[in-house]
Amino acid sequence: MLRIVSLRHLFFLTLFLCCARPVAAQTSPPAFDELWSRAEAQTAAGQWVEAAASWEKVVEANPVEGRFWDRLATAYYNAKEYRKAITAYEKSMELRAGFPSNAAYNIACCYALLGEKEPALRWLEKAFEMGFRFLENAQTDTDLQSLHNDARFQKIVGLIEPGKLTRDEGWRADLALLAREVRRKGYLVPRKLPLAEFDAAVRKLSEEIPRLTDMQAAIEVSKLMAKLGDGHTGLLGSAVRTDFQQTVPVQFYFFKEGLYIIAAAPKYRELLGAQVLRFGDRTVDEVMRALDPLTSRDNEIWPSQTGPYRMRILPLLNGLGLIPDANKISLTVKDAAGKTRAVTLEPDAKTWNIWNTLPGPKEWVQLFQSTDAPVPLYLKNMGTKYWYEYLPESKTVYFQFNSVTNDEQESLAKFTERLFRFIDEHEVERLVIDMRWNNGGNTFLTQPLLKALIGNQKVNRRGHLFVIIGRRTFSAAQNSATFFERYTNAIFAGEPTGSSPNFVGEETVFTLPYSKLLVNVSDLYWESSWPMDYRTWIAPQLYAPPTFELFRAGRDPAMEAVMAYKQ
Repeated sequence: MLRIVSLRHLFFLTLFLCCARPVAAQTSPPAFDELWSRAEAQTAAGQWVEAAASWEKVVEANPVEGRFWDRLATAYYNAKEYRKAITAYEKSMELRAGFPSNAAYNIACCYALLGEKEPALRWLEKAFEMGFRFLENAQTDTDLQSLHNDARFQKIVGLIEPGKLTRDEGWRADLALLAREVRRKGYLVPRKLPLAEFDAAVRKLSEEIPRLTDMQAAIEVSKLMAKLGDGHTGLLGSAVRTDFQQTVPVQFYFFKEGLYIIAAAPKYRELLGAQVLRFGDRTVDEVMRALDPLTSRDNEIWPSQTGPYRMRILPLLNGLGLIPDANKISLTVKDAAGKTRAVTLEPDAKTWNIWNTLPGPKEWVQLFQSTDAPVPLYLKNMGTKYWYEYLPESKTVYFQFNSVTNDEQESLAKFTERLFRFIDEHEVERLVIDMRWNNGGNTFLTQPLLKALIGNQKVNRRGHLFVIIGRRTFSAAQNSATFFERYTNAIFAGEPTGSSPNFVGEETVFTLPYSKLLVNVSDLYWESSWPMDYRTWIAPQLYAPPTFELFRAGRDPAMEAVMAYKQ
């Protein structure tokens, strides 16, 4: 069974059971809200038999709410009443509660658990035809154990035995599965690369496989995915392939003045603050142009965020023909003293994935920590999901919102309560929400924060509410920024966001079985702004892009622009 936590009460229902007035000797039936609450409580407690009985009464009173039928089906399933669960899931699917493909998949699981193989396979195939999202879940789900040896099952869920295939056969099987998933699951909008052309490109790549190295083949897959035209669909590397882990232990960053090294492993500490001029014989611009066809995006600022991370992967640069050796790289840099020189760096697989490690691996040295300049607010706690600080001199609350996920110690909703209680109880004239490091999470978690902002007239006024955005503001963070723009009086500062106000997105990552490449095919359209909003990004009214001069001096141009704003 697909186990997904339900999003409870996205809106409020006020429904009451309509019935004739009982005679005096009868007991009045419980009100609908009491019945509903009891069913929810029993579900939360895992009292499945009791929950099923309660949900039966709920759907009897209100048969038009699909989520109630889904809850009833879940209770039946957990009570091992699979036949009844099938009927309830069919009703849920009819009413299109949640993802209808999930209901179809759960019906397949119920039939498999009943030992009825044919209807189980039929419903599993139907779920996939409807765009079922979780390929790897289906491959390993124990509910479907009775189907695992069936060839139809293996074809539906994309299972192959890599050990029985030659290298070329394995790559071609991966490409066939990838093409199927793009056709089956990709969101149905006009793609920049029409599907017929995508299929033709897959066939061409299949023919070229014998002439390509594995890294070159991966590069071509990445190019194919990027051509589909959204920032989430793409090749995400590999957690097991060593050729994606041979990365140099430094962090590059683009400033207005160029590309600089802002963090490094201790052995390369002397390179902190150095401007990178060349990768081998190639200029930085040449490297970015070579990476460009591989880069999935919603707009043209996003490559400046992802490019510096891909520049660290030496086998990738080698596969693109940019450097001659995948085991070392010669950089031409202008160091902090202004001297231009060549340095050789070697890869370190221990720190290959630093995408969400902010400001960087613990053992690394950060430029902003190694100078005498004061550490500005925006660099103090980049790795903390959300936090705030009061600046009494300016009566400003600075709130850094780094991830749209819940912290284990305090949920975002609870943090929001604490934040706005502080705002209500103190002298606050300005709230600054800094989202420049936030690259997403769960959009639904933003709702309490959005409601608190809308309802707080103390800060939700022009000139009193500011949102700092940047190239890393992406995915669920983009949605959050779009909501703030649409529903509040916020003024935006910084640089453009890394995505568009309306975008195709979502990640349901799966692994190609032979090559072990991680790929994603986006399957949702987020219309968080108005339908006619075709902007490529949210642009700040107070444009303050990062400069290396101010970064080295411990200054924040975006925050300075906010503090200098006068209505």
